[in-house]
Amino acid sequence: MDALDRLAEPGLDLLRRVDTLLAVGAPEGHRVWPLLRRMQVLPGEAVRNFLDLHPAPLATAGHTARRLVRGYDEASAALTDPVLWSGPAASSYGQARAALLRHLDEGPESLVGRLESTAGYADALADWVEGSRLALARALADVLRCAEAVSVVAATSVPTRAPGAAGPGGTEAAEIAARVLAVLCVAYDGAETLLRQWAPSLAESRWREPVAERPRYDTPTRVGW
Repeated sequence: MDALDRLAEPGLDLLRRVDTLLAVGAPEGHRVWPLLRRMQVLPGEAVRNFLDLHPAPLATAGHTARRLVRGYDEASAALTDPVLWSGPAASSYGQARAALLRHLDEGPESLVGRLESTAGYADALADWVEGSRLALARALADVLRCAEAVSVVAATSVPTRAPGAAGPGGTEAAEIAARVLAVLCVAYDGAETLLRQWAPSLAESRWREPVAERPRYDTPTRVGW
């Protein structure tokens, strides 16, 4: 259990009230409006969804991907054993073996290269989740410490009129929502940045056909007349 888990219950209780007040309205021109338009979700629901993200499964996925590399190393070692035969069949086998070795473990586009990239991406996502959860926990702690805003929101009865302009408690609710959504916007920007950075390294590893060796011909030797 981390800081976000410990703050989840009081934080979500407050944000449920915030969501109810925001459903009626928020002050015109308040900074919460662009955040709501971008996130397309109220802060309470956004936080509930984020609570399901944990770094441990992603870190485990990274470790699992790295363990698979050992299997490919063993296969590559077996393919490098010397071949004690010759002829056209041995030459064809050698070409196929070289192609398979390239596909298994030669450069970032090989299977091993893609596995290592996948593991690195999983580690980066785990770090992103851990850092984002900490930032969100700090934001929730800040709004929960704001006694005046919390008391106003908590004391405001559930609105019964149709949505429109902000009513009592609307300004305080909008400010709490803006603090929370701003942190979540930064978090999701970070996730999109990670995807852009890692996407080229996560592409499919395509099979490269063996390069056929051109037949070699001996140069005819001119004999004397």
